[in-house]
Amino acid sequence: MNTTIATPDKKIVSISGDPIKSKITTTKDGKKITGDEAIAKLATQLPDVKGYRLLCIVPEAEETYAGGIVKSDEVKKIEEGATVCLFVMQLGDLAYQDKARFPGGPWCKEGDFVITRAYAGTRIKIHGKEFRIINDDTVEAVVDDPRGYERA
Repeated sequence: MNTTIATPDKKIVSISGDPIKSKITTTKDGKKITGDEAIAKLATQLPDVKGYRLLCIVPEAEETYAGGIVKSDEVKKIEEGATVCLFVMQLGDLAYQDKARFPGGPWCKEGDFVITRAYAGTRIKIHGKEFRIINDDTVEAVVDDPRGYERA
């Protein structure tokens, strides 16, 4: 599976832990930048969520079907948009603090893969990577390995 994730320290890596490549090659004023500079620029542009929100990144869709046929960009875009599995990057300052709503404590933590409803949250893209800002109570499950989960 060709999935990319961002760790809680905002370092964006593939699921195997290898650094990913950014599509950014120049700054707004036309100066060339290296891949490391592009990744650093992407990481510093991530929003700082507030309140009871969670910042999650959407894993990239697999490049091919099980039989080896390459998926079109449009199919991958639809799969990523409809995904039910997200990677939690940051918890807002009030997430899971309401003891009446969460008597057992937090449902997830930074670094967890979670199951939510398809299309949940506020969808944003930063340099081609899709992120979602979701409410803390939209988390329905925590999973160890996101591979194999898809919308039914």
